[in-house]
Amino acid sequence: MDLHTHIKSELKEALKAKDEVRLRTVRGMLTAFTNELVATKRTPQEILTDDEVLTVIKRLTKQRKESIVQYEAAGRTDLSEPEKAELAVLEAYLPAMLSADEIRPLAEAKKVELGIDDKSKMGMLVGALMKDLAGQADGSEVKKVVEELF
Repeated sequence: MDLHTHIKSELKEALKAKDEVRLRTVRGMLTAFTNELVATKRTPQEILTDDEVLTVIKRLTKQRKESIVQYEAAGRTDLSEPEKAELAVLEAYLPAMLSADEIRPLAEAKKVELGIDDKSKMGMLVGALMKDLAGQADGSEVKKVVEELF
């Protein structure tokens, strides 16, 4: 079963379980999938590929993280808590990301491979790592590790 169809079936399970957070999050994902289909000039009845589904979920995750930061900066924990709950549901669908400790040796190896020895080429190193680690590491984590190398 593809990921899109699996998430559709999650809607029924969330309804039966009366899990408000999961229900709200899954409905939001399905809406985002439909929007992605329409944006790519396909019909809403079509099914996204697993890669497209993961891209949409990553986008939704990033939006939740940004909202949490903004709400907490404004002292609005009443608004950040539902976002955190939705974020937890979304992250359950994403593959596990590499930690900073797992990224560091890869970054050091890539730095030597590319012959980068000054901070001005840091962006090139981050870009090369992100290409190699496509979908396995968060970009902000990769950038943080690379900055620590200089």
